[in-house]
Amino acid sequence: MHYTDDGRQYHIGLKEGDVGEYVILPGDPKRCEKIASFFDKPVKVADRREFITYTGYLDGIKVSVTSTGIGGPSAAIALEELVKVGGKTFIRVGTCGGMDINVKGGDVVVATGAIRAEGTSKEYAPIEFPAVANLDVVNALVESAKKLGYNYHAGVVQCKDSFYGQHSPEIMPVSAELLNKWEAWKRLGCLASEMESAALFVVGSYLKVKVGSVFLVVANQEREAKSLENPVVHDTESAIKTAIEAIKILKG
Repeated sequence: MHYTDDGRQYHIGLKEGDVGEYVILPGDPKRCEKIASFFDKPVKVADRREFITYTGYLDGIKVSVTSTGIGGPSAAIALEELVKVGGKTFIRVGTCGGMDINVKGGDVVVATGAIRAEGTSKEYAPIEFPAVANLDVVNALVESAKKLGYNYHAGVVQCKDSFYGQHSPEIMPVSAELLNKWEAWKRLGCLASEMESAALFVVGSYLKVKVGSVFLVVANQEREAKSLENPVVHDTESAIKTAIEAIKILKG
C-alpha cells in the first residue's frame, strides 16, 4: 500500500504539491520548526509518525523540511515518498561524531561519500556500489560553509545502524569486528560517524535525485581518548545555515 484513501503518501502523509523541489532532511522532528523559521511563510503540512513537514519559501522558491527519524530505514522511506510528491534536491542536516583527530566539536562536516556499514542500502544496491553525494550539492555546501566562515571539513563519513555499537564497541558480542573496522575507517581518513547518509545517497542514486549531507560535529571520541581538547556542542544552527545558503546557491 503506497497511498492513503485521500491520496497521501502512506508514511509521510503528503500529497503532490505539498512540498517544494528542495527539501531539508533533519533526523529529529523537533528540529523541523527551527529549520522552517528560516523560510518565508512556513506552514506545517504534515505530522505523521517520525515525519514532520513544513513548507515555505526561500527567495521566492518553494522549499520544505521533513524529518526522517533515526537511521537508514526511515530515511529511505522519507526519500522514496518525498520524490513521489515532487522533491528533487535533498540536503540532510544533522549531527555526527568526529573520527579524524582534526575534526572538533562545533565544526561542520560536508559528506562527499559514506561508508555503507548499515543495512538499508544493501537492499537497493550491491555493496560494491559506492554511496556518493551529488557533486552539485557538495559544491554548494562547501561554498556555503566558506561564505559563512565556518570551520568545515569535506570528505567521507561512516554510517552505521547501532549507535551504541559505535560508542561502546568493546562490550558488544562482535567487538573484535567493530574495533578492527573502526581502526580501518580512521586509517582511511574517515571524518565522522552518523547514521543516515549512506542510505540516502544510494537511494538518491537509484531515484535519480540530488542528495547531500551537512553535519554539526557534536564531539570527537578519538580526541577524548587522546586527552585532547574535546568541545561538546549541540546547537545545529551552523549546519542549518549552511544548508539554507546552499539551497540559495543551487537555485541560482
